[in-house]
Amino acid sequence: MSTRVAIAYHSGYGHTARQAQAVASGAASVPGVSAALCDVAVLDAPLWETLADAEAIIFGTPTHMGSQSAVFQAFAEASGPVWARQGWRDKLAAGFTTSAGVSGDKLNTLSSLAVFAAQHGMHWVSLGLAPGWLYSSTGDVEDLNRLGGFLGAMAQAPSDAGPAEAPAGADLRTAEHLGRRVAQVAVQLRHGRLVGAA
Repeated sequence: MSTRVAIAYHSGYGHTARQAQAVASGAASVPGVSAALCDVAVLDAPLWETLADAEAIIFGTPTHMGSQSAVFQAFAEASGPVWARQGWRDKLAAGFTTSAGVSGDKLNTLSSLAVFAAQHGMHWVSLGLAPGWLYSSTGDVEDLNRLGGFLGAMAQAPSDAGPAEAPAGADLRTAEHLGRRVAQVAVQLRHGRLVGAA
């Protein structure tokens, strides 16, 4: 049986959807892991079932006005019954976000996602990358983690660029890294739990 990673995301204009696809690709690259993309704009039974069955949930949202999108917030609030029965307790969690601005207050969004996961009793997995690009004079725009986040994967998509053009390749590769990292930790955790149960 494969280790399951769910990517629960909202995308307003397609940019965050591209980031979500990169996260899923990274997760699925780990042997024994399956990745499921879950658009939280549709709050139906298959969404909740997929999230219930996953060992890890990676949350993604655009950063709008310095925080998560209204659609993602509606999903978060709709998860109240799951919280009440602690249905996601001890699952892994991580997060990613996209904004038009290079900063765009993306850290505020990732912090909100981390608190949301903590309220559900989940274990947060950080990005696990040193900052790239502007961190040193030898940095390059193609570096992983070029925007210098630690809590999750950040991406930037200019407001006048379509999803075919943005986010940048480095941001998508950073998202792949996040998906792969979460999947690797999920496999380790699952194996550890199996050994513990034996």
